[in-house]
Parts: sequence; C-alpha cells; structure tokens
Amino acid sequence: MEKTQISMYQLYKDMLDNYLQSKSEHALYAAQQFSKKMMENDMSPEEMVSLHMSVFQEMVPELPEEVVDSFDLLLEVMIGYGLAYREHLSLKDRQRELESELNVAAQMQQSLLPQEPLNTDEIDIGVISVPAGKMSGDYYHFIRDDNGCLGLAVADVIGKGVPAAMCMSMIKYAMDSIPEQRLQPAALLENLNRVVERNIDSNMFITMVYGTYDPRDHRFYYAGAGHEPGFYYSAATDSFEELTTKGLVLGLTPKVSYAEYVKDVQPGDFFVLLSDGVTECRTEGEFIEREQITEMIHKYSHLPAQEIVNRVYRELEKMQDFQLRDDFTLLILRRSV
Repeated sequence: MEKTQISMYQLYKDMLDNYLQSKSEHALYAAQQFSKKMMENDMSPEEMVSLHMSVFQEMVPELPEEVVDSFDLLLEVMIGYGLAYREHLSLKDRQRELESELNVAAQMQQSLLPQEPLNTDEIDIGVISVPAGKMSGDYYHFIRDDNGCLGLAVADVIGKGVPAAMCMSMIKYAMDSIPEQRLQPAALLENLNRVVERNIDSNMFITMVYGTYDPRDHRFYYAGAGHEPGFYYSAATDSFEELTTKGLVLGLTPKVSYAEYVKDVQPGDFFVLLSDGVTECRTEGEFIEREQITEMIHKYSHLPAQEIVNRVYRELEKMQDFQLRDDFTLLILRRSV
C-alpha cells in the first residue's frame, strides 16, 4: 500500500472509530473535511466505498455475511456511478468551455455593429438590438458618405445561433467591400445577393431593408429583400403608413433585381425599420398587431429617437414576461429640421 493510501486509511479509521464511539457533531465535521482530502487525492466513489469496507472489517472482524455481501453490491453500484459521474464532470467542463467561447464570440459580434448612431442637428437616430440568445441573427448598419448622405440597414438571418451569427458577420464584411454602391439601395441589394448566394448554405436565407437619406433634398430612398415591412410616420397628418419592402430574400438565386422607392421627408417625419422579432412578439399566446406597435411608437414620439426605441422595447419585453422568443431590432430615423 502506498504512503498516501496508508495515510488516508489510518485517517479514515481514526475518524470512523471516533464517530462510532462519540456520535458527536465534531466527528461529522471531520467527515466533511475528509471529503476535501478525497478530492485532493482524486479518490473515486468506489475507492471510498472500498476504503470504508476495509476499515470497517478490520474494526469489526466478525461481520455477518449479509453485511459483507452488501458491501460488494454497493461497490459495484458505486463503480457504475463513479464512471457516470466522471463523464458528467467532463461534460460540464466542456459546457463551460463552450459557454466561454460563445461569450467571446458574442462580444466579437457586438463589436461588428455601429457603436454610436450618426446623429446631427438634422437627423435623430435611435436603435436597439437585443439577441434572444447568446448570438444574434439580426444586423443593423449605419454609414455616412462625403456628401452627408446617410445609409442604414436592418437585416435578419433566417436561422438562429452560431450559423446565423456567422452569416451576419459575412453581411457586414460584404457591405464594406462594395462601398461605391452602399448608398444606392437597389444596387447594393443586388450585389449583396450574389455574395450571399455564393457563400452561405442553401437552407439559409437573409432578409434586409436598406435605405439612404439625402439631406440635400430631404429624400429617403430604400429597397427591400423580403424583409419585415417598416413604417413611415408623417408629422403633417399624424399618421403611419407601411413601407413597401417586397423583393426576393437574399441568397435564393444569383440574378435578382430589386425595386427602389423614394419618400420626401418633412420636418418631424420618421422611418421605422425593424426585424420580425418585434412584430412576432406574443401576448396571451397571440401575435401582437402591427397597429399596436405603431400606437406604442406614437405614444413616445415626442421623445428623442433613442428613448422611443428603448421604451417600446421595454414595453414589449414586459408583455412577453421578459422572455424574448426571437432577436429584436428596432431602428428609427427622424428628420429634426
């Protein structure tokens, strides 16, 4: 018997003898401390049962045969348990590693999103994007050119988890690679569609709406690729209308043409772009109506754009008992003057 085994054997024998004689709380506390030594020496459950059986048989040599046999059965049970328990610990360690890797990936994914809206005296932008899980399949985008024109987009990968997040990353880099067309909505979607069709799996698709605001003539140009229709709010009529975002989703076929639309924008008017995680919020088992969303936005329309999207998100989150079922992205672009 090795020195460590002899030490553990004697320690356990003294502890068991003390407990059998005193039945004291102190003896039970000693047993708790002994369990720490078991961990330090990497003792398995079956080794502990074997140790107890050896010590007890030395202390009580004339054990009934049934008791000895019961130890044999217990030892076999603990061998199986020990194997299962070690496998369980291994899986937990792997799960922790995966969680750590996902946390790093989620942080990297967030770094791909614009960190600050491009607000000016003329333009007020607010955006909120919240993943339903660790990783998001939603993407939003801002960019300004040398003429002060503002391009913005909201996209949604049809899928979830890591594959959707990887597609989202591809969208960002693909958009950065075609700068000369990124403020021409229809042309951008056509080029992006070819990139997506060549590079993602055939069972994954991407929807997107892309718009450009030109402060020189106060017009908003936009095009859609099968994305959730947004809204246009007219301050003059105090009313909302639905934006047309028809068009084939990105990635289905390499040759697609997209229609481009234009809106004249007056002071106080604003555009609402969103993902289906907003419109597919459920309350009492039913999807909320789109009119409910515009009513919420209208209720807070006197506030800055960022405060509007924050409050709408909190209200919809509360309606779902704070459990998002899909990635949530809501963006507002308002002409201030």
